[in-house]
Amino acid sequence: MALSIFYTKRAKETITLVYLSIQQKFGDRVANKFIKKTEKTIKLISEQPYMFKESSFEINVRIALITKQTSIFYRVTNDSIHILFFWNNLQEPLSI
Repeated sequence: MALSIFYTKRAKETITLVYLSIQQKFGDRVANKFIKKTEKTIKLISEQPYMFKESSFEINVRIALITKQTSIFYRVTNDSIHILFFWNNLQEPLSI
């Protein structure tokens, strides 16, 4: 059974920023392809929440790679998944 997915305010803001950045640099086609990959990854997370690696900075937070440039940080609870934020992997790691 797939778990329910909830998006934090920060997740909604960061996916918008990532999408707009991709759209500006590479165009609508690539940006829309990114959204499709994101949706596929989130579906996998809802079906198998522990398939992606645990983060090293907080308990119960996991990291899913969407593309080599972008990851999703999410928290697993007993009955749901909380998407915390989207991360540009090219950013400085200390600014998390």
